[in-house]
Amino acid sequence: MTFSDDMSGIPTSLPSHLIGEWNTVIHGVMSHSASTGPALNAVLMQAPDFALGQAIRGLSCLLLGRVEMVAVAREAYAAARKGAPATQREMAFVYALGDWLQGRPSGAAARLQILLNANPRDALMMKMIHAIHFIMGRSNEMRASVEGVMDAWDDHPLRGYLLGCHAFTLEETGEYKRAETVGREGVTLAPDDAWGLHAVAHVFDMTGRAQQGLQFLDGREGAWAHCNNFRYHVWWHRALMHLDLGEYDAALALYDADIRAEKTDDYRDISNAASLLSRLELDGIDVGDRWEELSELSESRAQDGCLAFADLHYMLALCGGARDAAAAGLIARMQSAKTSLNEADRIISHPGVQVAQGLQAFANGEYTTAWRHLQAGQSDLQSVGGSHAQRDVFDRVTIEAALRGGQLDAAEAMLRDRMDRRGGYSDGYGAARLSLIDAARAQAV
Repeated sequence: MTFSDDMSGIPTSLPSHLIGEWNTVIHGVMSHSASTGPALNAVLMQAPDFALGQAIRGLSCLLLGRVEMVAVAREAYAAARKGAPATQREMAFVYALGDWLQGRPSGAAARLQILLNANPRDALMMKMIHAIHFIMGRSNEMRASVEGVMDAWDDHPLRGYLLGCHAFTLEETGEYKRAETVGREGVTLAPDDAWGLHAVAHVFDMTGRAQQGLQFLDGREGAWAHCNNFRYHVWWHRALMHLDLGEYDAALALYDADIRAEKTDDYRDISNAASLLSRLELDGIDVGDRWEELSELSESRAQDGCLAFADLHYMLALCGGARDAAAAGLIARMQSAKTSLNEADRIISHPGVQVAQGLQAFANGEYTTAWRHLQAGQSDLQSVGGSHAQRDVFDRVTIEAALRGGQLDAAEAMLRDRMDRRGGYSDGYGAARLSLIDAARAQAV
C-alpha cells in the first residue's frame, strides 16, 4: 500500500487526494479551531476505514468528559480496529484509545510517547499527549514530552504551535519569564495559536500583572475568534485580569457577553463560569441570578462521573444555585468511585470527594468543617487536572474557610505558600487577604 505524508512529514494511510483535508484537521487540532470537527467528519465520510481518523475521533470524544460520548468513542474504536491496513504509528493511536477506554489515560499517553520518541516531528501525537497530561494535571510529564521533540522542529511548519505548548508547560512548572518569552515567539510564528496566547495570559495571572495582561490581549482577539469553545476560556482569562484589578463590572460584562455567550453544558464552559462567579462572590460581589442556569445545567451533568475537575465545578455551580439535594447526590456518586480501578475514578475518590465535601460545607457556612475537608484534598489537588489558574478557585475557598473560621495563622500560611508557588509574586487577591489578616490581628490586640 502507498502511504502519503501529512504536513508533519509522517506517512499516513490515506489516499493522496485526501491529504489536504487531513492536514486541515491537523492544523485545526493545533489551533483549537471550531472547524476541526466538521473537517474530521468530512474525511471520515470519504474514508470511514481510516483508522487514525477514527482514533482521533474517539480520543476527542473522551477529552470532552461527557458520559454519552464514551459510547461514541467505543464506536470509533471498533471502526478503527476494523479499518484498512495502517502504519505502526497510526495503530498506536488506536491502541491508545483502547487504553483510555479501559480507564488508563496515563497508559494512552505513555504508548503515544514511545512512538513520538521515534517520530519527534509528529504534531498530532505531540498535541494529543499534551492534552492527556493536561487533563490529568501532569505538568512535569507535559513539559518533558514537549522538550523531547524541540530539536526536531526547527523547520517544522507548525513550530509556532509547539512553542505555544512549550510556553504553557514552562508556566505550569514555574518558569514564568521564559514562558512569556517562548509564548510571545510562538504567537508571532502562529498568530492563530490561542493556546500559546493563553499560555502568556497565564504568566500574567501567576505574576500578578493584570494590567499588562489586559494590554497584551487587547487587539489580539483574532487569535481566539476562530476557536471552538476554547475562545470562552480566553475571555475568562481577560475577566480574571479585571477581577484582580477590582473592576467587577467589567468582569461581569465579559461573563454575559462572551464567557456565557452560549449557555452550553460543556464542563469546560461551566468551569469558566462557575469559577468566575465563585471568585466574585468571595470578593463580596452580588452576581444576581447568574447561578440559576449554571446550576440547572450542572445538575443534569452531575452523574456523568468522567473527570474530577468537571465534578468539582459542577459542585461549585450546585452550591451557588443552592441545589442542596443535587449537591448531596453528586457527593454520593463521587464516593461510589472508591472501589474502581479506573484512573479517573481514583482521582474522583481522592482528592475529589474531600474537596467536594469542603465546597458543600463552605456553602452551608460550616467553615471549620470546610477547612478540614479542603485541607485533606489540598496536597493532591493538582491530580484533578487543569491549570494552576483554574485550580486557584479551590485554594481561594480554602483560604476563605480558614479566614471565616478564625484560623488566621492557617490562612496566612496558605497565602504565603500560594505566593511561593507563584515565584514570590503577589496578586490583588493575595495582597487583599494578607491586609485583612493584619487588620484582624491589630484589632485583637
